[in-house]
Amino acid sequence: MEPVVDYHMHTFLCGHAIGEPQEYAEHALALGLKEIGFSDHAPLVSHEDPSITMSFEQLPRYQSMLEAIRDQYAEKGLTVRIGIEADYIPGYEEKTKEILDAYPYDYVYGSVHFIGDFAFDNPHQKERLKTNDINKVYLDYHALLRKSAQSGLFDVMAHVDLVKKFGDRPSENIRPEVEKTAQIFKKSGVVIEINSSGLRKPVKEIYPSLSDLAIYCQAGVPITFGSDAHAPAEVGYGLKDAYILARTAGYQEYVMFEKRQVARKIKI
Repeated sequence: MEPVVDYHMHTFLCGHAIGEPQEYAEHALALGLKEIGFSDHAPLVSHEDPSITMSFEQLPRYQSMLEAIRDQYAEKGLTVRIGIEADYIPGYEEKTKEILDAYPYDYVYGSVHFIGDFAFDNPHQKERLKTNDINKVYLDYHALLRKSAQSGLFDVMAHVDLVKKFGDRPSENIRPEVEKTAQIFKKSGVVIEINSSGLRKPVKEIYPSLSDLAIYCQAGVPITFGSDAHAPAEVGYGLKDAYILARTAGYQEYVMFEKRQVARKIKI
């Protein structure tokens, strides 16, 4: 068995994905998925960068485009959820909330891509991982993950060890830090995704790692699944491996969303 859901897919509006939403939906149908969700990048609240996020002006188009896809594919037996992925940037919580409250999303992904002005997952900045104290990068990253969960802005935390993307690992044991993050996630009521896109990145590993995922499982943090597709052919990629990882970590179920609430729990 493997997941019947893929909640992390993008659209061309973010500036770094290709293909039409209909192509993503068709690929999902061909794979036998029962439910998908688009969660494109919300506008950055700290600065503009059309190469990585939608603009404010594109949000109405995003909503209407996906409503049309949702209605079209309901007749084909595929449920399409409308979500969004927003960066957590300290000090911009109210502005972020305004964006997320503007439309009736089925779920909101929270992500951390920036530590201050350091876009640590950006290939153009990856050399800073070599010059920075990698242990401090991991600690700062987890501190931001916890703050994002505590903000109450998000339903799902995305790729929760993204900092490993280029294969850079801490030289110190950060397990206590992950355990602290897991406890905050549980207390805050957020879900984490098992994100298979790491298999397509230099690290060649699903987010989060098995050791981290087992910590989240022990803490009672629920999961869902996402491929982080930026092209139609990436829909569902690696989800079978993600499913096996979830079972290995100890999970017995995953969740599905509707109207920003957990609507269903599916046994693994």
